[in-house]
Amino acid sequence: MPTQKAAFRAQRKSKKNALRNKNVMENIKYLLKQDEKTSGKNNAEKTKESIEKTIQAIDRAAQKGILKKNTAARKKSRIMKKFNSLSKAK
Repeated sequence: MPTQKAAFRAQRKSKKNALRNKNVMENIKYLLKQDEKTSGKNNAEKTKESIEKTIQAIDRAAQKGILKKNTAARKKSRIMKKFNSLSKAK
């Protein structure tokens, strides 16, 4: 338990930021699952739109420092690799 005023404020800010970061990461996870669902269907346009939304969310998280730059790049690379393999298979 913090004893100084500044420590209380820092703790409050830390909790708020952690909650915000958690929401962003949950959103990215949700979008990734949506990509998986749409990639199973034979609709390339919907899949591409879904992937674009996911990549935008990942980029925003990396910009804000929620995800590290290399982690974001790796996630985007894996998404695109999967999408490209599906589009070549069709």
